[in-house]
Amino acid sequence: MKNLTEENSQDRRSFLKSAATGTAGIIAASMFPTIVPASVFGKFAPSNRINIGQIGIGRIATTHDLPEVLKNEVAHVMAVADLDKNRLAQGKKWIEKKYADKTGKANYVDVKAYDDYKELLANKEIDAVIISTPDHWHAQPAMEAAVAGKHIYMQKPTSLTIKEGRMMAEMIKKKKVVFQLGSQQRSMNPWPQFKRTCELVRNGRIGKLKKVYVGLPGDPAGGNTEKMPVPANLNYDMWLGSTPEVYYTLDRVHSQTDINDRPGWLRLEQFGAGMITGWGSHHIDIAHWGMDTELTGPIEIDGKATFPAAGSGLWNVHGDFLVNAKYANGVEMEIGGTNPNGVKFEGTDGWIFVSRGNVGVTASDPGAAASAKENKAFYASDPKILGSVIQADEIHLYESPEQHQNWLESIQNGKQTISHAEIAQRSCSACLIAHTAMKLGRKLKWDPKKEEYIGDKEANATLSRPQRGPYGTNYVKG
Repeated sequence: MKNLTEENSQDRRSFLKSAATGTAGIIAASMFPTIVPASVFGKFAPSNRINIGQIGIGRIATTHDLPEVLKNEVAHVMAVADLDKNRLAQGKKWIEKKYADKTGKANYVDVKAYDDYKELLANKEIDAVIISTPDHWHAQPAMEAAVAGKHIYMQKPTSLTIKEGRMMAEMIKKKKVVFQLGSQQRSMNPWPQFKRTCELVRNGRIGKLKKVYVGLPGDPAGGNTEKMPVPANLNYDMWLGSTPEVYYTLDRVHSQTDINDRPGWLRLEQFGAGMITGWGSHHIDIAHWGMDTELTGPIEIDGKATFPAAGSGLWNVHGDFLVNAKYANGVEMEIGGTNPNGVKFEGTDGWIFVSRGNVGVTASDPGAAASAKENKAFYASDPKILGSVIQADEIHLYESPEQHQNWLESIQNGKQTISHAEIAQRSCSACLIAHTAMKLGRKLKWDPKKEEYIGDKEANATLSRPQRGPYGTNYVKG
């Protein structure tokens, strides 16, 4: 049975197609030299476009998600939602200007603006959403979007906890919507070296894979702890969402003057786990791809980390750390800041290192200066390994042109995306398992099928968090 959104979408497209056919008949019947743009009837006619709503309008939305989506003619961004009214106004203006610059028409689009994303989800004209919110606001809106029948592109990581991530993945599967995680290192544009590396490893070019090294920086301590009045433009209670109620201070949330500034919430465990999920979701995902473990997880893990001392400021996510994990196929993974930012696959016959090169992290992220010095994005123990030809009868991994484009094409053709919900859940859960090991400082045994720690009540207590209603995945119905 089709949901209401699908029925409305079909009605909208049927009407537009009928209108276009009627217009064509009138033109043919009359002998006037009327010129109708090809876009009215062609591949990118309004009836064929994907109407998109942007949820969350900050650094990632304006520097990455929206610019990439807007390169695709099939995409029509028609709405934006944000609980900060200043950002909401900026977002509406930003999108409208992009369309004006692209078309040469000042009033080409009137973007609908919502200060509550649930109202955006209720708009039956919207086919799909991009979720570019803080980490603690990922799983819930994704689940609600699935219930509303909207296709979903979501920034990593998938969730704060393993259990809410599992809830999200199951809801997406149940509702059969197209989901894509923003793990863009899998796509050919702009970094084809990641897929190439994983194919070489999967096809035995470095012999039997033995160990994978993942390099990730930590976050520094700091942050102003001063209690401040909540800005009138910010719905702070909603911003906190399912997490505990705490006083407002600027360094806990986001800049009130610079939409592209790195926000303080990234460095607070209340809203995320720090760089282990922030960048770990990228690199551990690539490690899983090369290891052929993207639908499972480690079976054993131990770790240690430094955390800010009391009185050192507001921020409390991990600093320097070292994690070691073991997988059922015998491959071991080492994750830590002493490794170069990237992923190194080591086998019996050689090794390959892959990274983003001199764009290792964004300018405001920890380790940016060090990453900028790393110009080699793809190299090996023997240069001949890199030029090896993958034969027709060997393993060829999923090829995606660009992460957002792959999502849009999958909406059109019904095929699975390169970073679907189950892959997303597994890359995030591996990061969260590593974080638990760092917090407890001891070896843990993990059951990837049951998604729980073996015989460890203390560790299993981290699989979920209490949720402050009415917010949280526990309150989503559908």
